[in-house]
Amino acid sequence: MNNIKHSVILERNKCVGCTNCIGHCPTEAIRVRQGKACILDERCIDCGECIRVCPHHAKRAQSDALTDIQRYDFTVAIPAPTLYGQLGDKYSIDRILTALKKLGFDAIFEAAEAADIVTAKLKEMLKEKTDPLPWISSSCPAIIRLIQRRFPSLLEQIVRLEAPMEVAARIVKQELYPDKKNIGVFFISPCPAKITAVKNPIGAQSSAVDGVISISEIFLPLQNAAANLSEVEPLGRASIKGVNWARSEGESQATEWAGTVAVDGIVNVINFLEELENGKTTYADFIEVMACPGGCVGGALTVENPYICKARIIRKAGKINREARERGKTPLRQQLIMMESEIPPVQGLTLDADVHTAAEKMARIQQYTEELPGLDCSSCGAPTCAALAEDIVAGTAKKNDCIFILREEIIILTEGLAELGSWMPPLLSKESRKKDE
Repeated sequence: MNNIKHSVILERNKCVGCTNCIGHCPTEAIRVRQGKACILDERCIDCGECIRVCPHHAKRAQSDALTDIQRYDFTVAIPAPTLYGQLGDKYSIDRILTALKKLGFDAIFEAAEAADIVTAKLKEMLKEKTDPLPWISSSCPAIIRLIQRRFPSLLEQIVRLEAPMEVAARIVKQELYPDKKNIGVFFISPCPAKITAVKNPIGAQSSAVDGVISISEIFLPLQNAAANLSEVEPLGRASIKGVNWARSEGESQATEWAGTVAVDGIVNVINFLEELENGKTTYADFIEVMACPGGCVGGALTVENPYICKARIIRKAGKINREARERGKTPLRQQLIMMESEIPPVQGLTLDADVHTAAEKMARIQQYTEELPGLDCSSCGAPTCAALAEDIVAGTAKKNDCIFILREEIIILTEGLAELGSWMPPLLSKESRKKDE
């Protein structure tokens, strides 16, 4: 894919090549070469795990700055419901939304309200469902990219509904403010995968979102603005269910459907999808899968502890006395809610354009994998011995990058040097001198 655009990047000056990120990457997208990490674009799903675990903060997400809203004549903020849990209980949802306006936004449209809309459509679809296979939620872009690369056989089971972020942006531009010329729609995001979903959308040619500001970027000015409000506007429109989409089980519980399962955390999701692919899991009609632990509350671009954030979300949602507003009950045009195109598989490893050459390289990879020790220690800069074998065939690594292979070579070389050091030319050897005497 030549058009790959990622939000997660490496700051080489901060990287010390510690290999901590290698073992945590779910798609084996990271290598360490010449003492620095590098990210393989074709494998990265922008889940943010490397950002979360890097002790040197060498990984970060490229998001927009708050000042970028000044490029537009009219701006609309789409806050993820996770934002509500970042600030303490004294900061109500309405106070937080009013504070966003104080920061310079002209209007607000909650992603949680769009979640109500998506929920209404999903409930309709589930009632009409005849497919015996479980459906997979489309709300987490990192999971969609994971399935594209590791579980392509499950692509057809992904629900073709746009995520609330995109639905909200389409409603803003096509329904609420169609006459605004220079309008900028900004999503306030808890994770880097949402940034990538705007740069390189799946299921659509382009995104209606113009920019993505991370929660960590906006947190301090937002907190300051919320603490100094003289008046709070009643801006919240989302229902309890829409706000609860921020946490694991929020989406599945909102459907009010008995046969649902919620899985969160990228490792847990991978294990579950492996069982689903192998036909071991058939219980559910609908599966909610979230890459971050605890759901979006555990996003890599958040500030607050995910468990505290989840507790706050539950409490703040519990204070909402309204049901989903009319937009959640009235059918909207399909193009505002549904994906525009199919979701294609993505080749994570392209060996060669020629089939025969690719088959030959695959055989060499298998051979190298069998020759390597199989310890998956990451000392070579690759996550597993199989990954190192791929790198060797690709020409980006050598077999003796493996410390155990290198050790064997050093032993053989040392023994050879010792034997060579004991050898003397016949004219100088003791045996030759004795014969001459």
